[in-house]
Amino acid sequence: MSMPRGVMREATIDVGAIEDNVRQLRRLIGVEVIAVVKADGYGHGAARSAAAALAGGATRLGVADVTEALALRRAGIDAPILAWLHAPGASFGEAVERGVELGISHLDQLNAAATAATADRPAVLHLKLETGLGRNGIAPDDWALVCAEAARLERLGKVRVIGAFSHLSNTSADDDRAAVRAFEAGLGVAASAGLAPRLRHIAATHAAIGLPESRLNCVRLGIGMYGLSPFADRSSADLGLRPAMTLRAAVAAVRRVPAEHGVSYGYVHRTDRETTLALVPLGYADGVPRQASAAGPVRINGRTYPVAGRIAMDQFVVDMGDAPVAIGDEAVLFGDPTLGAPSATDWADAAGTINYEIVTRIGPRVPRRQVNG
Repeated sequence: MSMPRGVMREATIDVGAIEDNVRQLRRLIGVEVIAVVKADGYGHGAARSAAAALAGGATRLGVADVTEALALRRAGIDAPILAWLHAPGASFGEAVERGVELGISHLDQLNAAATAATADRPAVLHLKLETGLGRNGIAPDDWALVCAEAARLERLGKVRVIGAFSHLSNTSADDDRAAVRAFEAGLGVAASAGLAPRLRHIAATHAAIGLPESRLNCVRLGIGMYGLSPFADRSSADLGLRPAMTLRAAVAAVRRVPAEHGVSYGYVHRTDRETTLALVPLGYADGVPRQASAAGPVRINGRTYPVAGRIAMDQFVVDMGDAPVAIGDEAVLFGDPTLGAPSATDWADAAGTINYEIVTRIGPRVPRRQVNG
């Protein structure tokens, strides 16, 4: 298959897949869904991903920081948005004004949120409880103090605590169950202080699917809504999901070379016979991991080949043997395996990483084109 004329590289984003994935997971999980669109929607585009997820049944959105939330507001997204990672000394005036819900990890953040409240607009909060992951979150020794202060500020009309949440490690079912028990203990402390957060969420895609007792009454869906599996032993298709991103490029050059010809930097690949080399104009500047050199799979004209030699900043080479190939032919790095493409997980395995990183790292030099397949 040939690429459209004039297109060198692109990532197509199937918003219909995102919508269907959320709908499928919503049916399976059966509780309220926060669709996580941080990091520009895991590389898929935050606004388009948010709109598709909401159409699929998500009721709220999650991002890492307030800047991401405000960008969604500017894009016309008016659904509830939670942001939970804040700079030291951050001020929350614009976030409160634009109705962004704030994840609170310590007393200073609680006070800053209350300071940002106005007479007719309290700060809307989710208290983040540390339950064993060792990252941000209110420390167990501080639960009582912070919850008591949050309850006092709520009575004054400065804040509304509508949620409590945490994160799981996905180390093992037993580790995650221990974290859920710790979280439930924290909810008890909040209740004793007079708080009644309606939304209680600790599970992301992995636990939401694999550990039903972690679903509580709300889950955060990230990788699953983009059609990728968080499990080593279950594929997207096994979960009824469709990958939304396809990364592809047009073959930019074709060269017939003899045996023992060096390929790319360092000549870590030398041809073992007369062969055809195809140049693909994607490299580590575009987010294609250099660690997948000599291993990353590429689909060209119905067959899959490994990258030959090192992935460079802007390009890499495929050793095609005697297979036909022409300038302009489509080279697919990853997409939907049920349609014959390699998967983002295949590239993650080749690079020694996870599929989350593969899609999230695709850089801004790669145009995104929205489709609805």
